[in-house]
Amino acid sequence: MFRILKKTLTTGMLTERFKFPKDAELEQLGIEIKQQIDRRFSGSLAIRQVDAGSCNGCELEIHALNNPYYDIERFGIHFVASPRHADILLVTGPVSRHMQTALLRTYDATPNPKWVIAVGDCAVCGGEFGESYASCGKVANVIPVDVTIPGCPPSPLVLMSGILGLMKG
Repeated sequence: MFRILKKTLTTGMLTERFKFPKDAELEQLGIEIKQQIDRRFSGSLAIRQVDAGSCNGCELEIHALNNPYYDIERFGIHFVASPRHADILLVTGPVSRHMQTALLRTYDATPNPKWVIAVGDCAVCGGEFGESYASCGKVANVIPVDVTIPGCPPSPLVLMSGILGLMKG
């Protein structure tokens, strides 16, 4: 026991230091998003996130949007549990054959007008999986996609920029 404790104390930290995004960049992006949401959605934008077969790398970055640092809700964006309450579907991963029907039903349950964002390389182009007996490939092979956000995984700031680009475009 003491040997392990000694090794822990003498080894020190082996991980990289976290590089915080510039606060000014985050705030400026948030202000632009808030202005677009106020103009188009009367102050609130609802997102339903759908995992269509991903490795959960993109989900970790999406969940980071809700942490105290990014706190995306302060800009008027919130995640909802039902597609019936959503304005945007945020889809991650290559669409597995088992999730194809669920994704189609989720898309149909989302009220019009609706937007779809494909997040991550797997959702954008099928990633390393592509199309196969178990995978439909990219999200656009199953439902219409309005915006793609490439990256493996895309950072929270890139996700926010993609959402802003959707509202501006």
